[in-house]
Formats: sequence, C-alpha cells, structure tokens
Amino acid sequence: MLSQIKSVVEAISPRLVEIRRHIHSHPELSGQEYKTAAYVAGVLSSCGLRVQELVGKTGVVAELPGGEDSRILAIRADMDGLPIAERVDLPFASTQSGIMHACGHDVHTTVGLGVAMVLAQLNLPLPGTTRFLFQPAEETAQGARWMIEDGVMEGVSAVLGLHVYPSVPARAVGIRYGALTAAADDLEIVIVGESGHGGRPHEAIDAIWIASQVVTTLQQAISRTQNPLHPIVLTIGQIQGGRAPNVIADTVRLLGTVRSLHPETRNHLPQWIESVVAGVCQAYGAKYEIHYRRGVPSVLNDPTLTELTARCASEALGNEYLQIIHEPSLGAEDFSLYLEHAPGTMFRLGVGFTDRAINYPLHHPKFEVDESAIVAGVLTMAYTSYRYWQLPDVS
Repeated sequence: MLSQIKSVVEAISPRLVEIRRHIHSHPELSGQEYKTAAYVAGVLSSCGLRVQELVGKTGVVAELPGGEDSRILAIRADMDGLPIAERVDLPFASTQSGIMHACGHDVHTTVGLGVAMVLAQLNLPLPGTTRFLFQPAEETAQGARWMIEDGVMEGVSAVLGLHVYPSVPARAVGIRYGALTAAADDLEIVIVGESGHGGRPHEAIDAIWIASQVVTTLQQAISRTQNPLHPIVLTIGQIQGGRAPNVIADTVRLLGTVRSLHPETRNHLPQWIESVVAGVCQAYGAKYEIHYRRGVPSVLNDPTLTELTARCASEALGNEYLQIIHEPSLGAEDFSLYLEHAPGTMFRLGVGFTDRAINYPLHHPKFEVDESAIVAGVLTMAYTSYRYWQLPDVS
C-alpha cells in the first residue's frame, strides 16, 4: 500500500503546490477564515467526501467513510493567518495588507487536503471512518474549543496533527515522545496605589514603581523558589498605566503569559503568583487584583501513536529523514484540547531550506517554507492514517 500512496502523492504534488500558494496568497485572521473555508470545502467535495461547513464558527469537517470498524480517526489542520506584514518577495505573496501565513498554517491545510485526496483514491476503503478537521483560530487558542463544542470529537478514537518547523530541514519529520508543547495561561495583574504629585512621592503610593517590583520579584522568585527541572516562563508583555509625566500613577495593569510543562506545576502557579504579588503590595501599601485564565494544556503525545508515526515516517521517507526531538517547546498549541477527548500525536514537519544560512523562525515577517516539505507531510500523515487501522482496538 505504501507504493500506491507514494504514487498518488507524486501525481497530485503539483496540485498541492497550487493549493498551498493559493491559500498563502489569501490569508485570513482567526475567526475570519470564510474564503479559506469555502476553498477547502470545495477541494474536499471534489474528492467525494461528505463536507460540513460553519463548524466551530468558520471551520470545515469532512468524512471519508470506511468499513465495519467503528473507530473514527481524526486528522486536524488549522487554517488561520497572523496580523503580520509579509516581507518575502514571492510571486504568491500575501495579497492581504498586514496579514500573512507566518506560522505555516497554509502548509498544514494543504497537507490535510492532500491526505484526504490520497485516502479517497486508494483501491480499497479503509476499515473505519476518517474525519478531517479544518480548524479556525488556532493563533488565538479558541478554534479547537469551538470545534469541540460543535461535536467534532464525538466518537473519535484517535487524532493526528502536525506543525511546520523551520529548524528541521525540509523532507524530514521530527518526532517527540511525551510533552511536545507547553501549557499556556493568561495573566492580568492590576496594581492599585494612590495618585500624587511627581515631586512629592512620599505622599502617594506609586503604582508604576510597585508594578516594576512585582515584575522583578516574580522573575527572580521563579529561579529561587521553583523546581528548575520543571520549567516556567512568565512573560509580562504589556504594561498600561499613568496619566501624565508629573503625576504619580494610581493604577497599573500588567498583562502576560505563563508557560509550563508539568501539570502539577501548572496547578499551583495561580496561588504562587498571588502570594508573590500580595507580598510586594503589602510591603508598599498597595492593593491588587489578579485574573488568571487557564488557556490550553500541554500537548502530550500518546506513546503508541507517536511510535506508529515514527515507523511510518521512517518507512515512507527513509530513516535518514526521521529526527527525534529531545526537548519540548514552550510554545503552545490548542491541539492539546483534542487530546482531552482522545489519544493523539503531533509531529514536526521540517520546512527549512538546507542551502540557506538563515531560516527565519515562525511568526517572522520573512518566514518562508521549502515546498518540498508538503510531499513529506502528506506521505507521513497518509501512511500513518492507513497503518492506524492495523492497531488493536483498545476501546
């Protein structure tokens, strides 16, 4: 069957490049993927799949029915772009001012469509149903939740996903056992002091100065009070406060993100952060408010499905194109929300150019992909999807 899959992928590879370039030229922001979704639905319908639009607001779901096996295998691809102005001189560069596919979701969507095209052309139907999830709003960590609320994980036995990676060379696949990404939570801290004259600070409670102590103390306390083998990254990305240069600010708002890898660490972070903030504010007479919003958990790859993906990538691409990733990323992925409903795994698809000194990172205005990666992604995902049905049903 692998030879047949390779033959189909080779035949459709020019079409896959066309698809990717069309999607790249027409990026849409999270929750606004109407034209992308319509285009995806059209490609899926042309393959003979059952297609449902407006799932998870702007998502698309398609099913390829199989035989008597009651299991459902889900394949997820995300579709949204980023509010970044593209600075790459390409004939198919973004036509949308200030928006680009700087995270490779155009490749993810293309691979998902390619897998649907391949599996639909196999001589024999698969034993069970394959469900394709084309998800909106991954960049805002909302889309997976929207899709799940609309029932896309009902009956699903396993879910597969991928994400491009510029530090892995094109045509290679990176496999990570265990934690692939970090949990990501949102943090808001409001420091409330008392306003006063800039020349008489002793008569006021300076919220800006106290906020700076809060930021510094949090960063220092992580290194001295938290287990260094359980990494935590706390980043304050926005500070808002003050009304005039000569007026001591009475209110400062801090906005940030908190990343962690271990569930037990994540569980105690809200209380720990509040204890630090409370200590600083009490020392200087300020009040505070803390709003800690849990975002998405860590992507924890299922060992059986990860091993299956590794074997399939090695057989389909050659062992020299299989890389084992030894360290997790502290980036976040709402693919993790699907894993609360079924086991799954996500692999890294290499898109780096081997003949360039610099491969710009994700979310960079000069981010670019080697399109030969598309074939590798479709081969790996399609063959893994085919081989999945040979695993025992443990439900």
